Formats: sequence, C-alpha cells, structure tokens
Amino acid sequence: MEYRIPDSYVDTTPAEELDKATLNKMAMRSCNLQGSFNYERMQAGGWLYSILPGLEKIHTNKEDLAASMAHNLEFFNTHPFLVTFVMGIVLRLEQNKVDIPTIRAIRVAAMGPLGGIGDAIFWFTLVPILAGITANMAIYQNSLAAPIIFLVIFNIVQFAIRFGLMNWSYQLGTDAIDLLTANAKEFTRAASILGVMVVGALTSNYGATSIGLKIPQNLNEVEAGLAEEIVYVDIQGLLDGILPNLIPLVMTLLLYRAMTKKKWSNTKCVFVLLIFALVVALIGNFLIPDPEIWGKIWG
Repeated sequence: MEYRIPDSYVDTTPAEELDKATLNKMAMRSCNLQGSFNYERMQAGGWLYSILPGLEKIHTNKEDLAASMAHNLEFFNTHPFLVTFVMGIVLRLEQNKVDIPTIRAIRVAAMGPLGGIGDAIFWFTLVPILAGITANMAIYQNSLAAPIIFLVIFNIVQFAIRFGLMNWSYQLGTDAIDLLTANAKEFTRAASILGVMVVGALTSNYGATSIGLKIPQNLNEVEAGLAEEIVYVDIQGLLDGILPNLIPLVMTLLLYRAMTKKKWSNTKCVFVLLIFALVVALIGNFLIPDPEIWGKIWG
C-alpha cells in the first residue's frame, strides 16, 4: 500500500529550538549527502540522513515524523558544500510546523540557485587558485607539503562554510532565501569572472607549450666560410612577438570547441592530447634531430 503524505502535521504546536550541538551534528552528517546518490532522487537519501537528527527532536509524534521523513525523501539536488543552507531553512519551517506543501516548495526554491553559486565559489575560484599555488610549489620547489596544504586549506574553507551556513540559515529562516535570490545572479557572475581569469592564467602558466624549432638562416654562408656562426630563426620567438603563449591559447580554444560543439568528453580530450604529444615528440626527437638538417630541407 502506497503511503500518502498528508498536507499538514497532526501536532501543529511549534517545537523548541534545536541546540547548537544538533545543528553541528547535522552539518557533519551532510558530508554523506551523496553517499546514496542515484538518478531517480539524486541526493534524497543523503539529505534525509543528514537532517534526521533534527526531525527526530522536532516531531515527537510518530505520524508527523513519518510524514516529514517521507516528503524529505523526495527528489533533492544541490551543491554538496552549500547544502546546510537549505537544511537550516527547512529545519526552521519544520520547527514551526508549517504545512508540508509549503516546506516542499521552499526546499525546491532554496536548493536551485545553490548549484551555480557553489560551482562559482569552489570549482571556478577556490580550487583553481589553490591548486595553482600548490602545484607551483610541487613542480618548481619539489615540496612534499604542497598536496597537504591544498587539502588542509580546501577542507578548512568548505567545513567553515558548512557549519557557518547551518547556524546562519537556521536563525534567519525563510529570510535567508530573500538574501540568496536578491544577490545570487551578481555573486555568481562576479565569482565566475574571477574563476575564468584564474583558469586563463593557469592555462598560460602550466600549459605553456612551446616550439623548440630553430631554422638556420645563414647555413650556406657558414659552409662557404663567409660567416663564423650560424644564425637561427627562433620560431617560438616569432610567435611570442605576435602574442605570448599563443600555442596554449589556440590549443585551449580548440579543446573548448571540441567539448562544446563536438561534445567530446574530458577523457577523449586527454587521449587526443596524449597522442598529439607523442607524435610531435617523435617528429622532434627522431625525424628532425638537428636544426641544420631542417635548415637544408627548408631550402
């Protein structure tokens, strides 16, 4: 027999406020949000597991607890690091015993904008900047502490946001949604612009592919004894004169086009780059080992 979720709770008396220990417990549980991720209800199982300690304290009536668990097991999907923002709002509504359709609607309204905001904060800003700094330490300073520093700082930030949003949104209740929706677009745009700038700088710094080919300019004169040293035309120098780091820029744009227009996957892009690098290395190391040989071929 299918369970039918009622529109209101049996006991409509507002419950006592949740203590800070319970809020922090749920914030810690939110780390398991995607533990039962599936394509039917997405994060619903992890969401209910995270919020359950608060629901058990709020709903002392078993029928109300069952109804609350049932509607909190419906489709749910938001950014995993910002989920406590939604939790605080929903818990405040549950505590006030607001009717269930309203809680459902507000839960959906709150979880939606957080995806773009979370991506802008973490994947487009924090991770590129932090990874760029620590990768530089690992590559150029041979620092074993670099990955540890990355993990420590990243987790300090995400846990501070988890616990901070949990307590803040619970105190504000539905007013938190107004603050979110009023500034979500501007905040996301600003963070995205910063993220794009950082990714562009990282592409230039760590993807700086260069051409080592140098074409002899006066080989015939040297062979005839008219010049002592061979003067080379540096192909990379010419390209840098047009636009520094032109090659990584072109490669990045080609990969971007392949992913957006041709629907290439990340794995396919990496595989193509690997094959391309092997072919170019083969040409450079075996087929044209000496600039003078290339100069004779050139003319």
